[in-house]
Amino acid sequence: MSERPDITTTRPKNTGVRQVRPRTEGWQQQKDDTGRPLLQFASPKRGKPPVHLADLTPEERVAKVKELGLPGFRAKQLAKHYFTHHTSDPADMTDLPAESREELVAGMLPPLLTEVRRLQTDGGDTIKFLWRLHDGALVESVLMRYPGRITLCVSSQAGCGMNCPFCATGQAGLTRNMSAAEIVDQIVRANQVIASGELGGKKSDDHSAERVSNIVFMGMGEPLANYSRVMQAVRVMVDKKDGLGMSARGITVSTVGLVPAIRKLAAEEIPVTFALSLHAPDDELRDELIPVNSRWKVDEALDAARAYFDATGRRVSIEYALIRDMNDHPWRADLLADKLNARGRGWVHVNPIPLNPTPGSVWDASERSAQLEFVRRLNDAGIPTTIRDTRGKEIDGACGQLVATEDDEAEAAATS
Repeated sequence: MSERPDITTTRPKNTGVRQVRPRTEGWQQQKDDTGRPLLQFASPKRGKPPVHLADLTPEERVAKVKELGLPGFRAKQLAKHYFTHHTSDPADMTDLPAESREELVAGMLPPLLTEVRRLQTDGGDTIKFLWRLHDGALVESVLMRYPGRITLCVSSQAGCGMNCPFCATGQAGLTRNMSAAEIVDQIVRANQVIASGELGGKKSDDHSAERVSNIVFMGMGEPLANYSRVMQAVRVMVDKKDGLGMSARGITVSTVGLVPAIRKLAAEEIPVTFALSLHAPDDELRDELIPVNSRWKVDEALDAARAYFDATGRRVSIEYALIRDMNDHPWRADLLADKLNARGRGWVHVNPIPLNPTPGSVWDASERSAQLEFVRRLNDAGIPTTIRDTRGKEIDGACGQLVATEDDEAEAAATS
């Protein structure tokens, strides 16, 4: 790839466009001693969840089973029950010896997620789950049926440390990283719900499997800030012999732009779909909109995204929440197109997402005309662009809406 030319980020002068500045509403953004939004990369110290089969490699599972006094082949039987039959109930595992079954399951498949509540919308095709973890931390995941596929939006952290002012998840900061097994268990529990017929009606011409087929790491947390556990979870997801047997192409890992971790992901040789949550093509706005931009600027993030494509051959998704009079200006669409095209053609796809509307707020969806003009300019510049469908708005289950509220905490306490 030839060296890219410099692209100006200067806003056109005297255009008369209205520029709304980002700000928090209804909550106070945490700041550091210099007055900048506080970024939390390290997980606070809390009690670790119990070690689970999904936290371990196949070899480690065999060793753990042997520690419990049973032959190593039992590990494969447990994995089949958990990953294929979606069960952790000893009563379902009649191929295990009755006298040691309870102890083996307790040691290898300890309970990780307690369902506190579920909400449904979209005619039953979307379910939002509220889960309580072993230490009382709360996380959410969203299960969605589409024609030909079933997608689960998973959380990778309880809370988030990236402190983006428009995202509900980051308001309380980072509670802790989730374990690999806590991430995987969201999928297994969702598969249980699907198998029991609780996810709306399957259409007569839909021949897809009745299990989660697609994963998006777009729930609570910044996935690449919990890198090692997220990657262990991904390895379990794609393991066709001793895991969930999913396609890497159906797994989307999203980030706000942790550049060193993006480059590390490119070297994993697991061709997941990579999504960069950009939301602004200019550093002036993105510094306010995405605080991590103070560490790694727009061009650095886009260079890393292009390097991911070069390493994997997998087209990168650029996520862009369209916010009225804040980042939806035609000149920003042109600048985004220029920056993407400067890095070559055919390597990227843009997904504009109309922000979930909140009347009277600075955080409001772009006007329909502005959305169409933004998309038109990108498409005319040769950038494939598709406005993304958002699910779950009515149950606060759409992008940026996942957060554990005081009501959630009260309900979790009542059910514990």
